[in-house]
Amino acid sequence: MKAIICTKYGSPDVLQLKDIEKPTPKDNEILVKIHATTVTMADCEMRSLKFSGWLKFLMRLGLGFMRPRKKHNILGQELAGKIESVGSEVKLFKKGDPIFASTGFNFGAYAEYVCLPEDGIVLIKPDNMSYEEAAAVPTGGLEALHYLRKANIQKGQTVLIRGASGSIGTVAIQLSKYYGAKVTGVDNPKSLEVMKSIGADKVIDYTKEDFTQNGITYDVIFDVIGKSSYSDFQKSLKKNGIYLLANPQLKLINREKRAANKSGMKYISGNMDDKKEVIEQLNFLRKLIEEGKLKSVIDKRYPLEQIPEAHRYVETGKKTGNVVITVNQ
Repeated sequence: MKAIICTKYGSPDVLQLKDIEKPTPKDNEILVKIHATTVTMADCEMRSLKFSGWLKFLMRLGLGFMRPRKKHNILGQELAGKIESVGSEVKLFKKGDPIFASTGFNFGAYAEYVCLPEDGIVLIKPDNMSYEEAAAVPTGGLEALHYLRKANIQKGQTVLIRGASGSIGTVAIQLSKYYGAKVTGVDNPKSLEVMKSIGADKVIDYTKEDFTQNGITYDVIFDVIGKSSYSDFQKSLKKNGIYLLANPQLKLINREKRAANKSGMKYISGNMDDKKEVIEQLNFLRKLIEEGKLKSVIDKRYPLEQIPEAHRYVETGKKTGNVVITVNQ
């Protein structure tokens, strides 16, 4: 089969298209013929290993020091496809089932086939979504839902989403509207109309307006970008407001928590660890999709062999929604 191999850490040029042996499922695994996957900023960070300090050391320790180990050298953390065969002990799925899945830090989605454990983060694909649309759900969808549930958003509350046009942000807009909030999306000028089209009540072009200087306060600020300080947004939060921080810089986490506690605000960061919770949340997202209340936003599509070009585009920071890779059509 064909796969994109990360030959070492570095620029997108380290991603090479190669022919490798097609995997065979174990007794508890399913073999998936991948129809679509995505390129996320997390994939780009893993490829380049542009982390600082101890985090960079820990990532090398986990993935491989000079280059990704063989079990980690096919990147890609989400996918959609059709089950080609199942192991002898598999009971939840059968050959021919259309699925979508998250592989997380096991990666493996930049290939024509992948084996996944039956009890992994794998669900039957929504009928009203294409494989490309479904592949774009798990990463951004799970992140957005995790944080917004922590905030316990109530009808009529005001939510500002910074970085609202990315894979997390486009889902966060739709989920916030589902919960009954009034939503302000902040991002680049290219994305304003898209944010409006998926439910944002107000949009702000960050190149022209600094929302922290306009005097408006919000019940919840969801910072998807994660490169700023809580103190930068403190005056834009209402009393007892909630600050949600995705993708935080590790050095800021404890300092930000202390600052928020002193001000009486609630600070929420950190990811999901419990697999049962993750599967339940992905099921919830699937339900919303099937009810027509949630959709994927796709910016560009590339074939498998053009994944390096897709990485270059994602690293510009200018994508709106998701960048999808079409594998088997």
